[in-house]
Amino acid sequence: MQKVLVYDGSFEGFLSVVFKVYEEKLANVDIQREGNVQASFFGESEEIVTNKEHADRVWKGLKKKLTSFGCNQVFYSFQSELISVENTLLDYIQQVFKSTLNIEKDFSNSTILKISKITKSVSREKHRMEAFVRFRLTKDDLYFANIEPDFNVLPLIAKHFKSRYADQKWLIYDIKRKFGLYYNLENVETVVLDFPAHFDFTKTSGDFFADQELEFQELWQNYFKSTNIESRKNMLLHVRHVPKRYWKYLSEKQPL
Repeated sequence: MQKVLVYDGSFEGFLSVVFKVYEEKLANVDIQREGNVQASFFGESEEIVTNKEHADRVWKGLKKKLTSFGCNQVFYSFQSELISVENTLLDYIQQVFKSTLNIEKDFSNSTILKISKITKSVSREKHRMEAFVRFRLTKDDLYFANIEPDFNVLPLIAKHFKSRYADQKWLIYDIKRKFGLYYNLENVETVVLDFPAHFDFTKTSGDFFADQELEFQELWQNYFKSTNIESRKNMLLHVRHVPKRYWKYLSEKQPL
């Protein structure tokens, strides 16, 4: 009989599930995240409580078997939030522990190839977020940016922005997943905020943003317009590098 293992959606929670599978030698499992559980007529469901000690033991074991490349594959793939990615990762992890060789680049293996493709997609989204994030100065002297990525890349871009903008307070908020990263000049913290009902993330409203920010937005839009030579415009190439789904959050794409 199949056993459905339900966890809280965190990476530590997933590793706690992996520990459970090994501890109880479970052979037929289906890992599902809380809030997205699909009913099973052929198995029983069990909720797995996140256990940091158990998670750390699994992660420590993986780091012994994998290089940093392989560990990144596991973490990046998990951040994809794709349906049933946990089960693919479990298969990957079980093969890693079973093998006496390093198999992280054995792309003839269908599971490893699948994980590699997911990792590349997540990595591509991470780099796009690092390139397309646009900060706006609020009335509280906080640089605010909102994103809505396909994958949960917010934890992956924290290091980049902490290093690049170390001298200013900033907040990057994922409006799709309803949490953000706040940097207070010392540490990066995870935050959850309640925005006003009428708050429009695509607009730079004078109710929330500083006057100099409104002036900068207008200046930037005018500059972008003046340097955009119509006769040399190549929309196919432009969209390939800057997909339209990002446009609503780019200052230069807003109407004057």
